[in-house]
Parts: sequence; structure tokens; C-alpha cells
Amino acid sequence: MNNVVSIMFKGSRREYYHNALELPFAIGDYAVVEVEKGENMGVITQRNLSIDEKLVEKDRSILRKGNTNDIRKLQENREREDKAYEDSLKKVKKHGLAMKITDVEYQIDRKKLTFYFTADERIDFRELVRTLAGKYRTRIELRQIGPRDEAKRHDGCGVCGLRLCCSSWMPEFKPINTQMAKEQALPINPSRLAGVCGRLKCCLRFEHDFYSDAMNHFPKVGTKFATDKGTVEVAKVDIFRELIYVRYPTEEWEAVKLDDFNNKFSTLSAN
Repeated sequence: MNNVVSIMFKGSRREYYHNALELPFAIGDYAVVEVEKGENMGVITQRNLSIDEKLVEKDRSILRKGNTNDIRKLQENREREDKAYEDSLKKVKKHGLAMKITDVEYQIDRKKLTFYFTADERIDFRELVRTLAGKYRTRIELRQIGPRDEAKRHDGCGVCGLRLCCSSWMPEFKPINTQMAKEQALPINPSRLAGVCGRLKCCLRFEHDFYSDAMNHFPKVGTKFATDKGTVEVAKVDIFRELIYVRYPTEEWEAVKLDDFNNKFSTLSAN
């Protein structure tokens, strides 16, 4: 599918729409789109995309380019959201709910007000919804999100000094596990492996394929070989310097280049 644009809404939320009207968008333009029972507005971040049709919003259209009135209303909404956020904190405390409101978002037409929250357990927030609906006189949605989504919505910088990947360019979250860290020879230190969200860093997955492919050219750590000096064991590998560290029965270590290692041990049998 061609002529698809990427639109970013508040909280770095991205959606893909087919530009059926062929509106002349530039990067940074505002676009008003059709949503359930109303309209919303976001910013064009990419144009003329060829993308999997399954990722494109179905039965919802780009209605128009955002005009001066839309932009003014968006700015007003941001001010209203700040006030609604402060008010919601008080109401959550009043109702005694074990939840944390993290963000508030108005639809551009103000027909819907969404409160994003995190919680460790399932929350019965029906009474809170009624209270909020009575105050704001619009459709209220409470949406539970996880730590990764919370970090994405608030944005920030990682330990690398760059803007968070999830906020700047990542289209979706994918599973990450400690095995990926092990395969990259990283120490399993939770404080070093965690991102600002408190979960495993996304970059562990970005680099996983590279490390997996590179490690195919090296013997596995723990592999043992018989030599005239006794049994040696592969203790460590350095894929960037192409070094293999072996340990002898005397606890002596030797660093061997990958090519030399293959020549030296290729005729010996691994246990």
C-alpha cells in the first residue's frame, strides 16, 4: 500500500493512515483524522510509506490538514489536560485506589478524555469514572499501561545520552529477555541492563541478531579440547578483537586469534 503517512499523537503514539485525499502534507504538518465517534489531530512524521496493509488504520480517514482553529484548540486542550491531571490525582486518592495516573489526553474535539494509569493489580475504577464523567461532561476512558509505555509517553534520554528509542522512532515494543544479555557476554546486573522504564533495555534486542551471527564463528564458552598440555577450556571470546581465551589445567590463560585457534585445534576432538 502506497501513499501512507505516519501520524504521531500525544505520548509518541503513532498510527498509519492512507492519504486517500492526496493532501499535500509536509513533515511537521498537523492532520485531523477520523476516530471512533469523533476527530483527533496529530503530526505528520513520515510520508509516502510503503507499509504492510495490516498496520494501516481501516475504515478511518484523514479528514483535512489542521487549521489555525484546530491548533488553537490543541493548545487549549494541553492546558486543560494539565488541570485534569492534577484533579485526577486528588480523586484517585479520595477513592483510595492503588493506581498512578501518568498522563491525560483530550481528543481534539473534546468528545473523549483519556486517563492513562499504571497499577500492580486489577483496579475497580467504575466509581472514579462516574466521578470524572460528572465533572468533565464528556466520554471518559481509563487505560492501563505498562512501565515501557509510561516511559514512551513521558519521553527522555537513555544512558547513551540520546532520546529514548521508544519515543523517537520505535513503532512497537518487542519481547526482551536476559538470555539476550548472556549471548552478548554482558554481566547480569539488573541496574546496568535496565532502561529508564525499569525494564530490560530495548537495545539488547537491536544487537541480538548481530551477536548471534558473530558467535556462530566461535566455539562456545565451556567447550573443552584435548592438547599435549592437557585439556583446555574455552573461557571467554571477544568477537570484536576475534580472540578466544582458553584456560589450561594449570589455570593459565591464553588468548588465541580466531584463525590461529582453528589451525591449532581443528584436528583435535572436542569433549
